[in-house]
Amino acid sequence: MIKFFYITNKPNVALIAEEAGVGRIFVDLEQIGKQERQGGMNTVQSKHSLDDVTVMHNILTKAQLLVRSNPIHEDSEAEIDAIVKNGADIIMLPFFRTVEEVRKFLQYVGGRTKTMLLVETKEAVEVIDDILALDGIDEMYIGLNDLHLSYGMIFMFQLLADGTVDRLVEKFKKKGVPYGFGGIARLGGGLLPAEYVMAEHYRLGSTRAILARAFCNSDKVIDEAELCERFNCGMQDLKVLEAALSTQAPEFFESNRKFVQKAVSDIVESIKNKQS
Repeated sequence: MIKFFYITNKPNVALIAEEAGVGRIFVDLEQIGKQERQGGMNTVQSKHSLDDVTVMHNILTKAQLLVRSNPIHEDSEAEIDAIVKNGADIIMLPFFRTVEEVRKFLQYVGGRTKTMLLVETKEAVEVIDDILALDGIDEMYIGLNDLHLSYGMIFMFQLLADGTVDRLVEKFKKKGVPYGFGGIARLGGGLLPAEYVMAEHYRLGSTRAILARAFCNSDKVIDEAELCERFNCGMQDLKVLEAALSTQAPEFFESNRKFVQKAVSDIVESIKNKQS
């Protein structure tokens, strides 16, 4: 079964998501460099704080607390110390390029929480074997948004269609660490429909996935009753789909893989036509 994450610093939303079965609440402290990389794109750029980590730690009873730090910088050690002190269960390191950055991160965490590496630069992909040789890595995640930009692509699921995700997860499997990638919209939603993305998670052995804004945008849905309905119905739909996927034969997943490749090619062509 896939462990789903939801990004929020709103206590009421976190409790609704937790009750609906979301496995991890995700506080996002990353700000350094993100505007420069993703400015003008329709991506989440959170303004969360260390205080939000404390608040979530104090209210969550079932979901784990995942906190994304900034990339390694001059104050990383102090920032990670504060994240640990404020109650994170897992710390995610984003946008690293080198083995040394990862080594510093693991040293700063020092085994006090679980660690997750967010692979989202082509430079990190080039040295991924050396990174995976380090001790202290608990989980891996492929960040399709920044990684596709790093490769100069125009649609994040090109990385799924061209085999990049396949090649990375094979390395993660050999290391024996759990992994995930990308984001999941509500079933029936997303430029590449979420059902097909979910089938790719199962084909690839992924056990982690972020719930995208297209699953539930809590900045726009304010009414708590509506939020409850969206989370409960959305999570139930995912559970039903997971149950169905768990019984499928390899031929189904190969057919889905080929569909995804064709769909991504068509989407990319459509985007190019609109840009020309």
